[in-house]
Amino acid sequence: MTATAFNVRPAGSRQLAGTGTLLRFALRRDRVMIPVWVAVNTLMILSMPNTLENLYATPAERADLIRSTATNASFRALIGPVFDDSIGALTAWRVGVYAGALAAVLSMLLVVRHTRDEEESGRQELVASGMVGRRASLTAALLTAAVANAVLALLVTAGLSGQGTTGALAFGLGLAGVGMVFATLAAIVAQFTESARLARGLTAGLVGAAFVLRAAGDSASDDGSSALTWVSPLGWLENLRAFAGERWWVLLLFAGAALVQGAVAYELAGRRDVGMSFLPARPGPALGRLGTAGALAWRLQRGSVLGWSIGFFLAGVVYGGLTDGVADLVGDNENAREIFERMGGQSGLTDAFLASMVGMLGLIAALYVVASVLRLHGEETAGRAEPVLANAVGRLRWAAGHLVVAFGGSVLIMLLAGLGFAVGYGKEVGPILGACLVQLPAIWVVGGLAVLLYGVLPRAAMGAWGVAGAVLLIGWVGPALDAPRVVLDLSPFGHLPKLPGGGMEWGAVLVLTGLAVLLVAGGLAGLRRRDVST
Repeated sequence: MTATAFNVRPAGSRQLAGTGTLLRFALRRDRVMIPVWVAVNTLMILSMPNTLENLYATPAERADLIRSTATNASFRALIGPVFDDSIGALTAWRVGVYAGALAAVLSMLLVVRHTRDEEESGRQELVASGMVGRRASLTAALLTAAVANAVLALLVTAGLSGQGTTGALAFGLGLAGVGMVFATLAAIVAQFTESARLARGLTAGLVGAAFVLRAAGDSASDDGSSALTWVSPLGWLENLRAFAGERWWVLLLFAGAALVQGAVAYELAGRRDVGMSFLPARPGPALGRLGTAGALAWRLQRGSVLGWSIGFFLAGVVYGGLTDGVADLVGDNENAREIFERMGGQSGLTDAFLASMVGMLGLIAALYVVASVLRLHGEETAGRAEPVLANAVGRLRWAAGHLVVAFGGSVLIMLLAGLGFAVGYGKEVGPILGACLVQLPAIWVVGGLAVLLYGVLPRAAMGAWGVAGAVLLIGWVGPALDAPRVVLDLSPFGHLPKLPGGGMEWGAVLVLTGLAVLLVAGGLAGLRRRDVST
């Protein structure tokens, strides 16, 4: 065979051979994660119209809200500008940025999981040895993200059609557009790194950058016209102006960005070998010592801890800075005041707002614990755990290293959130730090459930994301819908004292801490008895 034969490029149809089979396999693998993420996002969106109708029942109240938002740069940075006083427009304003961010994160996770994750684990090389085209895996990953975003768009369009079919369609397509922009962006990032963990971290950083750019632009302008807003895909979503004189041409930005980035990803994928990347990992030796399992766990997860720490500190600063303006935004609206009191207690509007925001950060911190605990599952399924355990390292010591990072890291990020609140608010440092730390037992319960699933039922370990999603949904949407107490009590966060301002309830805190200990112990006992995946 001559050298020229190696340069012959296969036909386009051959490069996509096996895409359908890989797509069905990907959808089967994600049959839990996709429905949970889409359901959480959809329910968050569809809960808003009824809530907003109760909060702002009259045109005068909605007009006051628009005036308050137009003069409050901090709230525009957090949520965005309001373009109309209809319930549909207020819904798009209230949840648009966060729903778009959730769609972006889901798309990023799906694409990285079915591209770089598969190559890093070695499974992609086995698949590629069969009748599978060179670009079939990337195509299947992007189609999986497209299916998830299409389902989200259909559900949102159908659910909001009562507020106006045209606006509902625009909002649904905008959310799907944000998801696909970040899906194709993740496909490019996956070509430049050999590590799936690094690929996820870089794309998550890009989502964060998009949020920051939009926030900076919206704080400077009350109509979304800032150049910084237009740089961010999340800014495109708000400038689509669903339910407020839709700008349909903005959808072309989503389509154009997705097509260009997808073409770049396809070109890059065709120029490298399976398992390799354009930015190869730096060869050893590693700097410093890795003499213990705990040191190895810290080396693997320190980037994640750093990212979450910075994010929580900055979130605390932002929320703390909003505290003094919350009274002006709520004004005399008793319904808005009642929602803050249901979320944060009845000790005064300022304390209720602080308690509700601290509680929201606690809910998000539960996602960090789940991700950190499931790093054990990733190390095992990728085959990296077995060489470690083949040495003089027991299973419990290996797992303990990651669990210390997971549970200890939650303490760190909540402490930094409290410090951020203190910086932004400028007073009540002690009570705010106490309010942040009191969230830890509930966070640890969610982490303990993740440990139990991983240790006893490793194939169901990813179900921990479903638990975290359900807890987030109950904590976020439940108070706004005035859900029954029995529903709110399903979440461990529903049993925590409402601090600052409320009374300390040591009984609930101790019970939740003990439950978390039992769950972790059960998971470690299961890990000790079962076989380790190879």
